Amino acid sequence: MRMTNKSWAAGLILAAVAAVPVLAQDAAPETQEVTADTVVATVGGQEITLGHMIVARNALPAQYQQLEPSVLFEGVLDQLVQQTALAQSLGGEVTRATQLQIDNQTSGLLAGEALGKKVQAAVTEEALQEAYDARFANAEPKTEYNAAHILVETEEEAQAIKEEIAGGADFAEVAKEKSTGPSGPNGGDLGWFSEGMMVPEFEEVAMTLEPGDVSDPVQTQFGWHIIKLNETRLAEAPPLEEVRGELATEIQNKVVDEAVREVLAEVDVEKPEIDFDPAAINNLDLVAD
Repeated sequence: MRMTNKSWAAGLILAAVAAVPVLAQDAAPETQEVTADTVVATVGGQEITLGHMIVARNALPAQYQQLEPSVLFEGVLDQLVQQTALAQSLGGEVTRATQLQIDNQTSGLLAGEALGKKVQAAVTEEALQEAYDARFANAEPKTEYNAAHILVETEEEAQAIKEEIAGGADFAEVAKEKSTGPSGPNGGDLGWFSEGMMVPEFEEVAMTLEPGDVSDPVQTQFGWHIIKLNETRLAEAPPLEEVRGELATEIQNKVVDEAVREVLAEVDVEKPEIDFDPAAINNLDLVAD
């Protein structure tokens, strides 16, 4: 089984942490003032700093990040010492595939930093309030619907259920007994929804019912439905805090799109016309040396 770089690094951490003794409380050394440039180890003349450790720790899986700092420090330091020594053992003889990965990761990290600065500057309280006002300040209250349904496989089954309910059967009890949908055990209850949240065929019928009405059989991609509309309401605009994350994501996406367009407009991008099979992208042999 081939071990990935991520699992290899995690394995180093696991081995290093397992070898770290538990220190007695009274054995803790006196702390001193440090910076990101504080050297914590030197391997073959190459310095490893506290800054290297911080970013390495931040990239660890969550289960490792929860370890005590006294244990995690030694584990991360041992990982960096080992990987630095192993990297030096190559003597600069790196495979083409590895060098290409380094190139991609470097450009990816730098691109992420460039975008991160723009995003951080753009997502302000003023920008969030402006986006909130643009969406909700003049928006008409949206109608929301509370409904239940019974889902079966055939139109014949749905029609029989419709007649059973018309004859006085309790909708929720029939749903518990016969509905094949996940809401069946809950009496078919779908909770509240608004336009665009259900498949069109279901939504079109549900939104024409009056509270208390039960529909004729309705076919969707999931099967045949009998729908009961329980009630409707007008939904007021949500508070800013409730949609803060959604609005921030919208702003971020807009900033990223604009930033990419701007930088591409400022550089020369050439894509030579080369006649070859696009399937070459799957050929690892091309980067095997």
